Amino acid sequence: MKKLLLIVTLVLVFFGTSAVAQQPKFGHINTNELLRVMPGRDSAQAQLERHARTLEVKFSEMQTELQTKLQEYVANEATYSDLIRQSMQRELNSLQERIREFQELAQQDLAQMESTLLSPILDAARSAIQEVATELGYTYVFDTAAGAILVSPPGDNLLDEVKARLNIR
Repeated sequence: MKKLLLIVTLVLVFFGTSAVAQQPKFGHINTNELLRVMPGRDSAQAQLERHARTLEVKFSEMQTELQTKLQEYVANEATYSDLIRQSMQRELNSLQERIREFQELAQQDLAQMESTLLSPILDAARSAIQEVATELGYTYVFDTAAGAILVSPPGDNLLDEVKARLNIR
């Protein structure tokens, strides 16, 4: 009898707690749409584009210098002594290497600047999404910008709530 009572109690506790356990609630948001309307994003993008144009101008100048020197070398190669020819080849190789290095550093610089400028905006968006999800009881929130969710109910789209949290119209 005691064993039966113990088994019944365990079954009730097990099934009782699993019935009470929170069902997962899924929501979704398109972070690209959110980021497009975030305050500060346009000025950050404009700053990044200005810096990119400056780097492009410098890169273009370096390319022009290389082309000019290469044309001069090709035009006068027959008249150069071996010493001058070798010196010019080293100079051209060095310039090509500097251009390649500049291109790599420029890409790194742009990536770093983008990260620095967009980090506070992304953090604010992430924080607002977290707050809204917690407030509305969502267990999981998926980003539809990646295109991984093919079908979702419109009621679970958190974009409007997150925009309201961030005071975005």
